[in-house]
Parts: sequence; C-alpha cells; structure tokens
Amino acid sequence: MNAVIYARYSSDNQREESIEGQLRECKAFAEKNDIQIVGTYIDRAFSARTDNRPDFQKMIKDSASKKFELIIVWKLDRFARDRYDSAHYKAALRKNGVKVISATEKISEGSEGILMEAVLEGMAEYYSAELSEKVVRGLTENAYKCKFNGGTLPLGYTIDIEQHFQIDPLVAPAVLEAFKRYAEGASMTEIAQEMNAKGLRSAFGGKIGVDMVTRMLKNRRYIGEFKYRDIIHQHGIPAIIPEELFDRVQHRMATNKKAPAKHKAEDEYLLTTKLRCGKCECFMVGESGTSKTSTVYRYYKCVGVKKHSGCDKKTVKKDWIEDLVVKQIEKVLFDDALLEKIADRIMEIQGKENTVLPMLRKQYADIQRGIDNLLNAIQQGIVTPSTKQRLENLEKQKSDVSVQIIKEEMSKPLLTKDQILFWFHRFRKYNTRRLDHKRRLIDSFINTIYLYDDKMVITFNYKDGSEIVSLSEIENSDLSSDLTASALPYKDTIEI
Repeated sequence: MNAVIYARYSSDNQREESIEGQLRECKAFAEKNDIQIVGTYIDRAFSARTDNRPDFQKMIKDSASKKFELIIVWKLDRFARDRYDSAHYKAALRKNGVKVISATEKISEGSEGILMEAVLEGMAEYYSAELSEKVVRGLTENAYKCKFNGGTLPLGYTIDIEQHFQIDPLVAPAVLEAFKRYAEGASMTEIAQEMNAKGLRSAFGGKIGVDMVTRMLKNRRYIGEFKYRDIIHQHGIPAIIPEELFDRVQHRMATNKKAPAKHKAEDEYLLTTKLRCGKCECFMVGESGTSKTSTVYRYYKCVGVKKHSGCDKKTVKKDWIEDLVVKQIEKVLFDDALLEKIADRIMEIQGKENTVLPMLRKQYADIQRGIDNLLNAIQQGIVTPSTKQRLENLEKQKSDVSVQIIKEEMSKPLLTKDQILFWFHRFRKYNTRRLDHKRRLIDSFINTIYLYDDKMVITFNYKDGSEIVSLSEIENSDLSSDLTASALPYKDTIEI
C-alpha cells in the first residue's frame, strides 16, 4: 500500500518539534506495516476546527490522482475535530479509494463519532436521493413529450427552442454515410479518419475516435427511437438511418465482436486497515494465489509474517472472515435496545460537537428578553428618548442572529433520534451478498478486529462495543472454521 502522512499543529505556541514527532511516529507505523510513504502534507498553526488549511485541501485534491490509498495521521484529531467536516472529507476520500488511519490509536477514541459520521453521510445520501427523485420526475415529464433531457447530443441532431430533436442538415448526411461505409466493410478506424477529414468534431470540440464511432453505430436514436428509463417511443424523434441499414450494421458489429480478454479478477479486501494480527498487532493484508488446478484463493496475511519478523500467524480465507464479521454486525442491527442506546449516545455527541448553535440560540433568547422588557416598560408608560432607538437596535440584532441560526442549521443540521434510528433500520434491508452493501456495513460499524488462532476480538464503533468470537462458537455456526487455514498456494502469489 502507498500512503501519505498528514501532520498538523494548532497554534504558534506549539513548536516545530511537534511536527517532527508526528512524522517520526507515522513513519515508524508505516515501516512496521510495510506501507510505502510517497509524500507528506503539513499545516502549521492551523486549527482542525476549520477545513481552510492549505496542505489539507491540496491532499484532498491530490487523492483523485490514485497515487496513494492511505492517509496516516498521528491521531485522528489531526485530520479534523469538526465531525461534519470529517464526515464530508472522508466521504470524498472514500470515493477516491483512500482511507484515513491513525498511527497511535489502535482503537480510536470517541468511536461513536465514527458512527455519527456515517449517519451524517447516510442522511446526506437520503437528501440527495430525494432531490434526485424530484429531478427524475421533471425529466420523466419531458420524456413523455420526447424532449431532450440533457447529456451529449448525438452527432447529426440539433435541439429546437422547445427542446425537441431536429435533424442537422449539414452533419446528418455524414452520419448516414458512416453507417453505409461500415455496412459495406469499412473499419471503424477508417470511418473515424474519414469523418475527421470532413471537419466533423465531437460535442466537446475534439477529434472523433473509434470509441465515438462505436457508440454512434449502436445509438438507436438514429432510427427515431426515444428512450428514457422505462419510457420508449419508437418514432419519437426524426430518423436519420433506415431501420434496415441499422440492423445490417448491428449484425456486422456482432459478428466482428471479439471475445473479451480475460482480466485477472481483483477482489476488494474489505477489512484492510481494520484487521490486525492478534500476535504482533500488524495489519493483515490481502493476498491471492492460484493453485495447480487454476483455482484462485484469496486470503488475509499478517504483515509481520510477510516481513519474516518472527510472527507465525496463519493466513485466513478472505470470504470466510468477511462474512463472519458481517454476521456480527447483523446481530447489532437487530438488537433494538442496543440501537436505542447508540442513538442516545450520538445525540449527546451532536450537542457537544456543535458549540456555535447553542451559543447563537442563547444570544437570541437574551435579545428576545431585552425586547420583552422594553415592551413591558412602554406598556407601563416608562418611555425615554432612547427607548425607540434601543428597541430598533434589538430588533435588528434579533434579525441578524436569526439569519445566523438558519445558516448554521443548514450547514450543520442536528439530526433527531428518529432520523438516526431510521438510518440504522435501513441497514437491515441490505443485501449482504452485494459488495457495496458489505463495504458500507463494515466501514460504518467496525473499528478494529484482532485475529488470533483460536478467537477474534471485534471492536465496534460504539462505547463498550467489543465482541469476542471463539473458535468453538464458529465451529457450531453455519460457517466452517478457517482460522487455521493452510498456507497460500505457491503458484502466482499476488499481493493486493
């Protein structure tokens, strides 16, 4: 695995040695776990309560380059102390395949906060899905009228003022000629070269390539078919290509289609950075190997064993241990009393996390009391030349604070207990055979797993959330024991 180190200190009162100490411990952690450091990001005299940190923002941006899979921090609070920022940026990193890990906290402090982050991400997805549904409703109405719904406009068409498809008289003949040339035996490369020679360009102004020609020759819009989701109109738009010619092109494409190359399957190892060896506390990382019968085996193997540092921890089959962990998560999800306790704890954390909102609400209440006192004085006939001015000032302050409260609530919404429980209950409907569902369950609920030869200790992301699963319990379950699995096949062993 490739990683970068992120180091930070908060104020000028702290010294450069603080950064050096963080880097030293992060590098030692990386060396122990066979992680390659490819860069460092350092913010000096910047608080973690703000995301306006130059190197932090550069690191987030650089994560899209796919040059590193991990961000190592001395402690998790170096990354962010604001739970909302942490949830937002970890979600962005996760989309780029990057995880944040602590060099010194084997079990992160305040682990319920990780669950809270997951809840916030889940609610953001909910609101995004709700917005998406509203957008889809509008697009569906357009589809019934065969209107253009956005995206890349096919070559040879234009859109009129009412968003209907119209044939482009200048470009459509070249599209028809391309279909005829392919049906007569021309290659896609030749067609692309001919279209470029005529001065045709893609919607983005670039040259036409083979991929674009392939998409064009498969596009059923050219025979007048309008399709959006489940809505299909066979003659919804003007046709450029006769159906008979289109069918001949499809037949030739199917005939020329070559068998896809056999790419080596690369499974995602869902317990990476969470699974540790119970003997030496190193990470257990993914490996695969192929037997003499061409069967592919996938395992987790201790980094200490790989480095021959004296650990003798045996490998464990990937699918077996991941399925076992998911079953333990399901036990938590279907324990209503436990979910109530976790939801209460998350509610407490929310109150502690957002210190600005309570302050603003107190300020609003104080202003309102001041207004009420002045109004009572006026009713009692106690009026001075400054009373009106004072009342106007208080009303303006009240309006300003009210706007600040609304902005704070929108940027950092406080979730209700019902919303938190609703989010937990959604997980009960997850299909544990789906990779994305398994990944979400493990990322949200699992903090650390220590694997021994006779048991494993699972630490969940909530207070006192620890479960010891013994070998005897596993043998009596519907999962066979692979804790004492044999070594990897010797042929074509590949590290993941």
